[in-house]
Amino acid sequence: MSRALSGAPGGPANGRPGSAPALLAEPAPRTTAAAPWAASDPYAAALRAGRGPLFLRRTDGWLLPLDVERWCARADPVDLEVLDRCEGTVLDVGCGPGRLVAELAARGRTALGIDVSEAAVAHTLRLGGQSLRRSVFDPLPGEGRWGTVLLMDGNIGIGGDPRALLARVAVLLAPGGLLIAEAAEADVDERAQVQVVDVTDARTAGSPFPWARIGTPALVRDAGAAGWRVVAQWTSGGRRFVALRGGRDRRSTRSSAETPNSTAVISSQRARKPSADSPATD
Repeated sequence: MSRALSGAPGGPANGRPGSAPALLAEPAPRTTAAAPWAASDPYAAALRAGRGPLFLRRTDGWLLPLDVERWCARADPVDLEVLDRCEGTVLDVGCGPGRLVAELAARGRTALGIDVSEAAVAHTLRLGGQSLRRSVFDPLPGEGRWGTVLLMDGNIGIGGDPRALLARVAVLLAPGGLLIAEAAEADVDERAQVQVVDVTDARTAGSPFPWARIGTPALVRDAGAAGWRVVAQWTSGGRRFVALRGGRDRRSTRSSAETPNSTAVISSQRARKPSADSPATD
């Protein structure tokens, strides 16, 4: 996966011939407090090592294992099924160490990953993918022009409020664009404060932040309430996915997407301007 891809929507960057119009230039990141996940030393250490054990721990002590080894590996057959469904330009929200962005780059697709973790962004760039250290609730390149947005690996839980996240994604997508979200394996619908922990070292834990776990029924219900239309549901390799189109008028969702939980998002990248193709839609 050595081939670098053209990143966010627009033409080549930096004002050279064929460069993106000014309105598509990368927006300056909003100044916010450091995201709790981004400040999590165990998460960064696990990504650098390429393995766990790593968990999300609720305040009641319940542990959700994080599949670091799979995230740090190449895209697997289940991932490839998802990527085969992507349309136009692709924004991977909470891209982690970048296996999906790198695979899209190798295919010659225009894709961008965002993640609040510096370690995740650095890993994505090493794989040949474009990535920015940015929260999904911050200004992003190509808003309203992305063909597909991905919320994989439980990232529908970003910020602890799936409806607010769905509203924000509606702003990012082009009209008629596609959202592919991975739901929890269980039929759950919960909100919690969690920490990233390495259970082998009791001294190491990230700061608490809001998170959500949501199964397919709850995701479909929340999406319908937000004006999304379900176009596909499937299970592969024990993982569950929902593909959605629509969302209510993006002008009405732009302000509501700015939530108090926005700093808890898993989504970021190094502050470099991706070179770009114009985003393609259906």
